[in-house]
Amino acid sequence: MKCILVATEGAEVLFYWTDEEFEESLRLKFSHSENEGEELPALEDQLSTLLAPLIISSMTMLEKLSDTYTCFSTENGKCLYVLHLFGECLFIAICGDHAEGEGDLRQQLRVLKYLFEVHFGLVTVDGQLIRKELRPPDLEQRIQVWEHFQSLLWTYSRLREQEQCFAVEAVERLIHPQLCELCIEALERHVIQTVNSSPSRAGEEALHAFLLVHSKLLAFYSSHSASSLRPADLLALILLVQDLYPSESTADDDNTQPSLRRPWSSPNIPLQQGWSPGSSGPTRTSAGTETDSFSLPEEYFTPAPSPGEQSSDSGSTIWLDGGTPPTDASQVQIAEDTLQTLIPGSPAVSSPRRVFLDASVKETYCPMAPHTMYCLPLWPGINMVLLTKSPSTPLALVLYQLLDGFSLLEKKLKEGQEAGSSLRSHPLMGDLRQRMDKFVKSHRGQEIQSTWLEFKTKAFSKSEPGSSWEVLQACGKVKRQLCAIYRLSFLTTAPGRGGPRLPQHLQDQVQTLMQETLMDWKDFLLVKSRRNVTMVSYLEDFPGLVHFIYVDRTTGQMVAPSLSSSERTSSELGKGPLAAFVKTKVWSLIRLARRYLQKGYTTLLFQEGDFYCSYFLWFQNEMGYKLQIIEVPVLSDDSAPVGILGGDYYRKLLRYYSKGHPAEAVRCHELLALHLSVIPIDMLVQQAGELARRLWEASRVPLL
Repeated sequence: MKCILVATEGAEVLFYWTDEEFEESLRLKFSHSENEGEELPALEDQLSTLLAPLIISSMTMLEKLSDTYTCFSTENGKCLYVLHLFGECLFIAICGDHAEGEGDLRQQLRVLKYLFEVHFGLVTVDGQLIRKELRPPDLEQRIQVWEHFQSLLWTYSRLREQEQCFAVEAVERLIHPQLCELCIEALERHVIQTVNSSPSRAGEEALHAFLLVHSKLLAFYSSHSASSLRPADLLALILLVQDLYPSESTADDDNTQPSLRRPWSSPNIPLQQGWSPGSSGPTRTSAGTETDSFSLPEEYFTPAPSPGEQSSDSGSTIWLDGGTPPTDASQVQIAEDTLQTLIPGSPAVSSPRRVFLDASVKETYCPMAPHTMYCLPLWPGINMVLLTKSPSTPLALVLYQLLDGFSLLEKKLKEGQEAGSSLRSHPLMGDLRQRMDKFVKSHRGQEIQSTWLEFKTKAFSKSEPGSSWEVLQACGKVKRQLCAIYRLSFLTTAPGRGGPRLPQHLQDQVQTLMQETLMDWKDFLLVKSRRNVTMVSYLEDFPGLVHFIYVDRTTGQMVAPSLSSSERTSSELGKGPLAAFVKTKVWSLIRLARRYLQKGYTTLLFQEGDFYCSYFLWFQNEMGYKLQIIEVPVLSDDSAPVGILGGDYYRKLLRYYSKGHPAEAVRCHELLALHLSVIPIDMLVQQAGELARRLWEASRVPLL
C-alpha cells in the first residue's frame, strides 16, 4: 500500500501516484463518511482532504519554528510517512505494508524531483511556474502530465527491482568490443554527420547518439563540439526509453508480486501489467568489520569467453569474437529460454521531447541545458537515442547565470545583508547589474523591463532606498520573470508542443541506416543482453564466488554477471528458487552497503546464512595505484541518499576526496561480492583483490 504526493503549502495537489491497495483504503475510508447514495469525491480530492492537516501542520511548524518533521510512523507502525520540502512544493511518500523503508521512500521522492528537473529545467526554481506545468488548468492536459510521471515512477520501481544497473544506479555496458566499435563508427557516420550535414535540420545540431539493448548501453558517440554527458543524465535517459518501450521480459518479471497500478493508457506509453516491489529490508546477522581496501583501475571490461563460447565445432567462436556473425542459420545457437524474447516487427516511433541535461555551453557549465531527445526504435528491445540542441541554447546559459546571481543575492539578504550602500558596494552587484542591463536591453520585454526597473529603484536608489524585505521581494519578482522567459523559450516551444524539430524524413533516414548496419546482429544482441557477462569464466580462479558487481563511479559504469530469475529469461542459476534467492541476497547487500556508506563505512563484511557478503569502496589514481582511504562524510538520515539519480552522491564524494590530491586525477570504485561461507575470510579478501586486478587488466580498450 503506497502513495506519493506533491502538494502546495495550501494542500493543492500538484501530482499523485497510488497503488490499488491505497486507493481501496481511501474508498473504504470515504465510503463510511459519505451518505449512502452520494458519489465519492475524486481521488485527487480524497488525497487533499486526507493529507491537508499533515501539510498545514508541517508548513506551520516550518514557519514558526524554522524546522519540521521529515519522517514519522502512525500508531502501531501501520504507515510510514516521509516528507521533504523542495522549494515551495512538499513531497510526501506513504508506505503502509512495510515493503519499503525510510531510505527507499526518500530516494523515490528525490528521483521524482530529479525527473521534474529533466522535464521542466530551471522552471522548477519558481514555485508558481512549476505549478502551472504540473497542474495545467485544462483537465485533459493535466491528466496527460500526471499519467506521464506516474508511468515514469512505475517504470523506475520496476527497473530498480529487476535491473542491476538501476539497483546500483550505474550504466551497464553490453560487452562486445568489435561490435561496439562498429556501432560507434556507424553512429558517427550515419547519424551525427548525416544530421549535421543536412540542410533541412532546421538549425538543430546533433550532439550525442547512443544505442540501447533493453537497458544496457551498446555504443555511445558524441560530436566534437558536445560536452560530456553526466552518468546520472544518461541513466535518466535510459529510464525514459524503458518507459516508452518497456522490455518485455523485465516488464513481466515478478508477475506474482502484488500489482502497482500502471497509469491509464496514453499515446506513447504502452499499457502493461504492473507489480509492486515487495522485498523486505535486509537483516544483518553479524557486525560489519573494517578491512584494508585494495586498488582497482578500470577503463573497459572484456570478459574471457565461457567454455560454451570456445567450442571449435559450433561456429560460435566466429560469432562472438569475429567481425561478422555467421550467415548459416544452422550455426546460430540461441538458448531456448532467451529466444522467447525475440519478437518480430518494430514499435512505432514516439514524438521527440524536450529534456534538460547538464552541459557546457561556450565552455561554461550550464545545468539543465535544453536538449531535444529523439528515441528511434530499431527493433523491439533495441533503440537508438539522438540528442540535439537548438540555436537558442546559449540563451539558457545567460538565464542560468542571471538566476544564479540573483539566488546568491537572495541568500545574502535572507542572512541579514542590509540594503542600500552596503548592497551597492558588494562585488556581486556590479557584475550582476551590468549583465542584467545588457540582457534587458537585448530582450526588450515589457514585463522584464518594468520588473528590473523596480528592483534597481529599491536596491540602488540613494534618495529612497528600499528595506531589505522590499529588495528581497523585488529580487523574487526578477527571478520569476527570468524563469518565465526560460519557460517561454524552451517549454512553450518544445517539439511536443509544436516547436521546431528534425524533419521526419531525416529521422527515418538515420533510423534506416542503423537498421541496415545491425540487421545481421539484432538476434545476437537480444540474446547477448540477457547473457552479457557469465560467471563460468570466473569460477575456476575464484572458487566460492557466487556473484559480484563492480562499479567505476568516476565514469558511472558497472560490470556484473547476468542475474535473472524470470520465467522468460534466466541466468546460469536457472529459473528456480536458487536464482531468486541469490538475487534477493544481492539486492539486500546493495541496500545495506548504501546505508553503511551513508554512515561513513567504506568496507563491509558479514555472514548471512550460507553466504559471506562483502562491500568495498576505494580511491585510486589514473595509473591504478590505491590511494590512502579517508573518513568519508557521515550523512544524516534526511540527507540525499547514496546514488546518482537522487543527488549525485559519488560526484560530491570524489570532489571531497580530490581536495587532498590536487595534483592527480582521482577515481572511485566499488565492489560488491557474494561468496559461499565455507571460504575463509582472508581468502575472500584476497580473492576480492585478485578479482579487482583481473578486471583492471581486462579493461584496456576504452570504447566510450
